[in-house]
Amino acid sequence: MAQLPLTGVAKVTFYKRDEVTTDLVCCDVVVADEVWSFHEELVGWDLLLDHLQKLPRFRADWFANVSQPPFATAETVAFSR
Repeated sequence: MAQLPLTGVAKVTFYKRDEVTTDLVCCDVVVADEVWSFHEELVGWDLLLDHLQKLPRFRADWFANVSQPPFATAETVAFSR
C-alpha cells in the first residue's frame, strides 16, 4: 500500500454498481487530486480495506450503508479530510 500513503488520502467513497444479477462493491480513493478506483473482485481488496481502516475517523459502517438494499444506488463517504 505504499502507493496509497494514508497521509495523502483526501477522500474514500464506497458505492456499488448493478451488474444485472449481482452488485459490485467499489471504492474510489482520492490522493493528490487523482482518483484511484478499486472493486471487491480485485486481488488485494482485503488488504486495501485493512489499510484504509487505519485512517482517522474512518466509517466502519460503510458496508452496511452501501450493501442494502440490493440493486439500489448507494454511496457512502467513509473518510474525508
